[in-house]
Amino acid sequence: MFSTRGRYALRVMIDIAEQGKNGHTPLKDIAERQQISKKYLESIVKDLVKAGLLKGSSGKGGGYELCRDPGDYTVGEILEASEGRFAAVACLETASDECPRSAFCKTLPLWTEFNEVTRNFFYSKKLSDLLN
Repeated sequence: MFSTRGRYALRVMIDIAEQGKNGHTPLKDIAERQQISKKYLESIVKDLVKAGLLKGSSGKGGGYELCRDPGDYTVGEILEASEGRFAAVACLETASDECPRSAFCKTLPLWTEFNEVTRNFFYSKKLSDLLN
């Protein structure tokens, strides 16, 4: 299940893509259009900038813009930048923390397949798909 953070990150990216031809998009304008607290959006865009999905500029005429064309972003990378890795169960969150039950866990193949299907779905969708 995805939190509001991931859903809002998608809305922010869509909003900026739609406004992109107008230069930088101020966060206050995004907050108003999307009816999301500006303070909450600040933490979301910080993660998107850190992930290299957005670039920002401050001062007059400042705001945020996409680093790439909307067709070059996947929904999966946006969600992972805001939510973290896709993992239905804790034992699949990181490869380094292998579950001590993995050798005999009867449900691990189910969760592994579910994660694969989910990841493939979101990585097959482009930001540009959501603009139409």
